[in-house]
Amino acid sequence: MSDQPAVHQTAVHRSGFACLVGRPNAGKSTLTNALVGQKVAIMSARPQTTRHTIRGVVHRPDAQLVLVDTPGLHRPRTLLGERLNDLVRDTLSEVDVIAFCMPADQKVGPGDRYIAAQLAELMSGRRRVPVVAVVTKADLVPRETLMQHLLSVDQLARAVDREWADIVPVSAKDGYQVEELEAVLISHLPEGPDLYPDGELTDEPEAVMVAELVREAALEGVRDELPHSLAVVVDEMVPREGTGDPEKGRPPLLDVRVNLFVERDSQKAIIIGRGGSRLRAVGTEARQGIEKLLGQRIYLDLHVKVAKDWQRDPKQLRRLGF
Repeated sequence: MSDQPAVHQTAVHRSGFACLVGRPNAGKSTLTNALVGQKVAIMSARPQTTRHTIRGVVHRPDAQLVLVDTPGLHRPRTLLGERLNDLVRDTLSEVDVIAFCMPADQKVGPGDRYIAAQLAELMSGRRRVPVVAVVTKADLVPRETLMQHLLSVDQLARAVDREWADIVPVSAKDGYQVEELEAVLISHLPEGPDLYPDGELTDEPEAVMVAELVREAALEGVRDELPHSLAVVVDEMVPREGTGDPEKGRPPLLDVRVNLFVERDSQKAIIIGRGGSRLRAVGTEARQGIEKLLGQRIYLDLHVKVAKDWQRDPKQLRRLGF
């Protein structure tokens, strides 16, 4: 019998940041929400829905994965587009692993090649960042089409003289390989302690989340020109005096005043709708999401304003938080 003391191996705990990138409408926000298990990023069928880097936190006993969902990386046409691209590049330089999302129902195109060329520099720089190619929306195509798409994604890396750290097809809609992707991303994180308290799913300020929920509701069923021209800012969130019952644990009614900015009077008319019908529908849908987020009743007061050509005006961009 050995006199040597038993050696107890402690389980490795990993923690770090993973950034989801891809061209607009590649399914990044939907995938972020699927990985976190709760809605932390707004979703829309319209491109360029995400305007901020939204962090979602995945908690596991052996790891903590902090997901950074970014605006779509694209060739910019406006000052806003340039600033969104700068935001993405700044984020990419600080994360531990990058998930490059490419939808299975769309062929690899110029937008993907543009992003791959941008990522190639990070993959070979002084601080090499691994890039996992994620084929999203796998549920939308037959298996044979998916296999062909995976080959195209592999060839995309070779075209920039690089190799993906992994290639993972997923479907956020039906959960296909979402857990596998989570494990792959965690495998590229460094060892370390939790970065966020247990149970915290996002570090976004409540006002930003409220504005995003209003913008998501406003983007539903509108024409293509509007998403780029719509900005939403929370003016104030204040408890209404004389409401609620602290003794019974009932929080007060919260008055939430929100401004929706568009660039032209014609866009204002689209948001408001005939007789205000569309704005009322936006308010009803957004209020439900906000009350769920905040855990209390709210009164939502929406105002639509015109800020002419704000996407191209540095002063107005600053005022609107960009």
